[in-house]
Amino acid sequence: MNPAKYLVEFIGTFFLVATIGFTVLAPGAGDMAPLAIGATLMVMIFAGGHVSGGHYNPAVTLAVFLRGKCPAGDVLPYMVAQVLGAAAAAAVVLFMKGNPAVVAMQPDVARALVAEFLYTFALCYVVLNVATAKGTSGNSFYGLAIGFTVMVGAYSVGSISGGAFNPAVAVGITVMGLSQVPNIWIYLVANFAGAAAAAFAFRAINPADQ
Repeated sequence: MNPAKYLVEFIGTFFLVATIGFTVLAPGAGDMAPLAIGATLMVMIFAGGHVSGGHYNPAVTLAVFLRGKCPAGDVLPYMVAQVLGAAAAAAVVLFMKGNPAVVAMQPDVARALVAEFLYTFALCYVVLNVATAKGTSGNSFYGLAIGFTVMVGAYSVGSISGGAFNPAVAVGITVMGLSQVPNIWIYLVANFAGAAAAAFAFRAINPADQ
């Protein structure tokens, strides 16, 4: 057990969710919010990837575990650190923004499930291929690729589902009031399902890379 890994996961998830809150809650960054969010994920991955792998996302942790690159003993501590980081970030954002009145989005359940599944799949598929595959070992672009995937997802389906692609982010946006508590299951189901599908797809496409 290496506590430094869990601290890195806490810090990275904290800044990811804090950026979401600061750029989305009024006065926010408008159409630039997805760019700021993707960039934050990118720099945090570059900062902490060498320590913890830079997951900052329970769905990514699940995908990396199923792919065989995350020890079973790290799965729960990673997820706990990520959720705690998200909750702490949400509390800080609400304090800094003065607990603003927020109108939670009302997603269409079926469309939100599909949107979250698709782009969580895309995110985890990219992570597995650029950060865990033998063929891309030692590359210098993995953080950029992962951050841009989140940015693309947020621009593409953010208006449909909120663009979480991350159960810890789902916790954060729920605490901040951007999403209603009864809707958190949408993210948990779709995000973990997308992660599992990405892991199985990676293993099917790369049978020799086990």
